[in-house]
Amino acid sequence: MPSTSSRVLAQAMSAVGHKFGYRDLAQVRRKVEKQLTRPAHFGPPGHLDKTCAVTLRFGHGFPCYEVVPHGRTPQLSVLYLHGGAYIEEIGYNHWALIKELAGQTPAQIVVPVYPLAPRGTAEESLPRLTALARELTTAPAPAVFMGDSAGGGLSLAVAQRLHEQGDAPPARLALLSPWLDAALGDPDAEKIQPRDPMLAVEPLRYTGALWAGDLAPSDPAVSPLNGRMDGLPATEVYIGDRDILLPDARRFTERATSAGVAVDLHEAPGQIHAYPLWPVPEGRDARERILSGLRLTARTAGSTSGGGGAPEGVPSR
Repeated sequence: MPSTSSRVLAQAMSAVGHKFGYRDLAQVRRKVEKQLTRPAHFGPPGHLDKTCAVTLRFGHGFPCYEVVPHGRTPQLSVLYLHGGAYIEEIGYNHWALIKELAGQTPAQIVVPVYPLAPRGTAEESLPRLTALARELTTAPAPAVFMGDSAGGGLSLAVAQRLHEQGDAPPARLALLSPWLDAALGDPDAEKIQPRDPMLAVEPLRYTGALWAGDLAPSDPAVSPLNGRMDGLPATEVYIGDRDILLPDARRFTERATSAGVAVDLHEAPGQIHAYPLWPVPEGRDARERILSGLRLTARTAGSTSGGGGAPEGVPSR
């Protein structure tokens, strides 16, 4: 039974989801036009500097923030790829989660601000994000890839690309309501759509095609559900049953498990898209599981290395 606050959130999103979500194609087209003509601010909130050291670097064709709590040596790195249907910038909810990840785990959070569609495409951005990810997976500290929605799909695509190129994999994947098939070809997505207050199939197909660019939407670089699953690390997936992306999360779980990947799928009853980002009890529970997984990854790496001190952060770019 969903909590009262999550039911209220779903009701509120039902009322305003056409504006803040991706349910109305005309509204989504306006979002694309607005981002092209009046790009949104993408930097972290000012209060983050009070608790964390925030470094902005440029080295892969886009800005990249590194967030580490003051006075702490990171024991692992988290590559966080934000959602927004590939057309909207990182927002307040993302930064709130990043602050919690940095403050509650011994982690450095690496946050690339990748180019948005239609200026940015999978064909151009995926190789650059993979190069950044390679720096993390070859550093002494373990690396975890994490992302929500479009960023969840990107996280999986980057991990697949690393495996294809024979590079070291991340230690773990954490996918929050991941968008894994840009074409949304599973008919069950349309069955869930009336209950999803934030997403609809056609608007997402539109933005997915923008991100695909010259590639087919079915290309694994765009839709990692169609990519290879072997070689992936242990993966946790968090998704609500009022999310049209749920059928593809289930298909991913089946395919990855068949390929020998350990997948922990958390289906949250009554929850909307990207519920771990919201201040509801179910979201807090999901975040605590994620934090526990990061702490375990750090402890496991420390014990494997013989406990000889915390490894240094990732190399500067």
